[in-house]
Amino acid sequence: MALPLCLFALAHPSPAQQQIQEQTQAQTQQPAQAQTQQPAAPPSAPVSQLPSPPAPVAPAAAGSITGTILDSDGASIQGARVTLATAGQPQADARTAVTASDGSFAFTNVPPGPFTLSVAATGFAPWQTSGELHAGESFEAPSVSLHSAANTEVDVTASQTEIAEAQVNEEEKQRVLGVFPNFYVSYIPDPVPLVPRQKYELALRTLIDPVSLVLNGVTAGTEQASNTYAWGQGAQGFAKRYAASYGTFLTATLLGNAVLPILFKQDPRYFYKGTGSIHSRFFYAVANAVICKGDNHRWQANYSAILGGLGAAGLSNLYYPAVNRTGAGLTFEGAAIGTGIAAVANVLQEFLIHRLTPGIPRTPPAAPVIR
Repeated sequence: MALPLCLFALAHPSPAQQQIQEQTQAQTQQPAQAQTQQPAAPPSAPVSQLPSPPAPVAPAAAGSITGTILDSDGASIQGARVTLATAGQPQADARTAVTASDGSFAFTNVPPGPFTLSVAATGFAPWQTSGELHAGESFEAPSVSLHSAANTEVDVTASQTEIAEAQVNEEEKQRVLGVFPNFYVSYIPDPVPLVPRQKYELALRTLIDPVSLVLNGVTAGTEQASNTYAWGQGAQGFAKRYAASYGTFLTATLLGNAVLPILFKQDPRYFYKGTGSIHSRFFYAVANAVICKGDNHRWQANYSAILGGLGAAGLSNLYYPAVNRTGAGLTFEGAAIGTGIAAVANVLQEFLIHRLTPGIPRTPPAAPVIR
């Protein structure tokens, strides 16, 4: 009887025994579930590799853009405003040129790449074209023919002062062999006269040019090497020679190219002829040592250069040593020698220097007429 009771108890457990069994089963299942639900470790991030820096690229050579603006009848338009905009350049930095009496314009030192040319002139409809300039290319735009404005006429022709300012800006970029200043030469046959402010600006630009400062140092060094002037040797002697050399350069430039040209209303620039026989060009260059164009476009005696040379030589007597000062006779003799040197320089300008000055128009301008 006891055995059947035991079997019955095992087959039919009491409620307390059933609760104990359920707790035991739950405890055994929890570790298994925790083990199955454990998240997998994230994959390791790939190691980044930095790209190697690009090889340096040499800057592309600049080029030039030239052209001619005509009307519908084929006549040249003077004073038209030509605007050059290059790719990636802000509109405010666009370059502007003004056409000469033959309708020509030129832009130098233009970076290669896409460009846009815009032309505006009084009484004519605006015109625009685009193109691409290659490295070192001298791009000559086809002749532009402007048509008369149909309805509204807007005055967009530059003033005389603006035209002169544009011409001066181009002249300040002229350098022989790309180094030595060649600012006082106009390759435009009949340029607009300079206003007094522009004459001073051109003189100041010449005086503070780094190449001018170096050349005065070379002059002082040569004088010291030959023991010219009674200033001795050493740093003090060199400093005095440099000051004297630059002082003469300063007074000659200001008097001959700014003060006296303003007083006499004369243009201090040399006007390149470029056409005609060798004989006529030679005598034209020599004559320009003693004649010049006035602000009224007429040729006249070059009082500015002649008196400027005399004034600079006379003022030099104030700061050179007493034993080296020249009398009145030698001062006039030195001025005459300076005029001869100017004539030689003009001949070189007419036949040689324009070939050594990059960025200037290669087509000869119309010859200026002496009248």
